[in-house]
Amino acid sequence: MTTSSLSGAGADRGAQRTEILAAYRRTAHWKPLEYLFWCLPVLAYFAFPGNYLLLSQIAITGLFALSLDLIFGYAGVISLGHAAFFGIGAYTVGLLGSHGLGDPLLGLVLAAFFAGVVGFFSSFLLLRGSDLSRLMVTLGVALMLYELANKFTSITGGVDGMPGVEIKPILGVFDFDMFGRVGFIYSTIVLFVLFWVARRLVYSPFGQSLRGIHMNVLRMPALGVPVNSRLVKIYTIGAAYAGVAGALLAQTNQFVSLDVLSFQRSADLLLILILGGAGHLYGGLVGAVVFVMINYFLSDMNPQYWQFWLGLILVLVVLFARGGILGTAQQWIRSARHRAQATARTESSS
Repeated sequence: MTTSSLSGAGADRGAQRTEILAAYRRTAHWKPLEYLFWCLPVLAYFAFPGNYLLLSQIAITGLFALSLDLIFGYAGVISLGHAAFFGIGAYTVGLLGSHGLGDPLLGLVLAAFFAGVVGFFSSFLLLRGSDLSRLMVTLGVALMLYELANKFTSITGGVDGMPGVEIKPILGVFDFDMFGRVGFIYSTIVLFVLFWVARRLVYSPFGQSLRGIHMNVLRMPALGVPVNSRLVKIYTIGAAYAGVAGALLAQTNQFVSLDVLSFQRSADLLLILILGGAGHLYGGLVGAVVFVMINYFLSDMNPQYWQFWLGLILVLVVLFARGGILGTAQQWIRSARHRAQATARTESSS
């Protein structure tokens, strides 16, 4: 093979890499609907002045759902114990606040750190089995942490929780008010910043390799992708995100209960992703809005049997909208485009 042919092949490979990177950049561009979506919290701030606590809960739940979407929707690692990391973040803030170290930003950083450390070490257990064994491992970790929190009442308060968690003003200026106004703004800003980071992550080559692992885990090593290393990294990142969500809940409520580690919280999180659509990044956020609002209105309308109606809605979504709200909407849009293109080709040929 001559030198010119080698240089030509190298130039072709370089051009291919440039094309791929350009494609990544094009797909990573913010779309008009995304800008519109992030205008909704601003609109909600002025439209619902008496529901800031509910709006904060939606933002925190959305961040929690985003943390699971990173590992389940993109890497295909299903978890029934994701509340373990949420609870670690909440109890981290609770312990800091009860010892006079209630700085909000310090609480977020330490909550992410400790939840990420636990996620890192528990991730190695996930690499040893199939999906079913992974479910059992994640559930087992969450149950152990739940019982530890229940046992060590002198530290966690047990079933009575941790009251009197003192949270200092944000940046020493913005104090948390009883109406939840500052808490909502604070939670929304943290959600947006971490969402922006997650968006950059999933549209990067690292994020594309996660999609490949989800689609065909056996083929990716042949392409030079270190599967286990990718899974450990994304599981650690997802755990850190969940820890931040738990920290936000503890800071805005200034109280930590044993419920933050419950199995019900992990199960609700999976329902939220199914409802919104896993693997769409915005699916967890949309699912959180719909799920929290359904809970809020149904529990007011029918306090005794509201869970029946919630279950019925979820069954209908699974039957008729298997991709969730966002997945079904994308299918409708693609179908409409295909019909429009087919109609245009028919008209041009005639």
